Amino acid sequence: MGGFSIWHWLIVGLVILLLFGKGRFSDMMGDVAKGLKSFKKGMSEDEEAEERRRLTAERTVEAQPVPPAAPAEPAAAPAPDADRQA
Repeated sequence: MGGFSIWHWLIVGLVILLLFGKGRFSDMMGDVAKGLKSFKKGMSEDEEAEERRRLTAERTVEAQPVPPAAPAEPAAAPAPDADRQA
């Protein structure tokens, strides 16, 4: 009841090749490879787009003019207490 021997795996591989055929199996593997490449390309494009958005936001913040500072009004002198005048 152990694992499969090498002969079992060879028979399973032969049956798979007979069912799918050599050309069909290689076509499927090619499609899988194309899918992986497309996925990687999409992920890198997403990262590049996010970086561009971040840089654009930073440039927008830097490009906004700074409003001139309002002149400071002199502080009013504190009113004398009525209790101390008596």
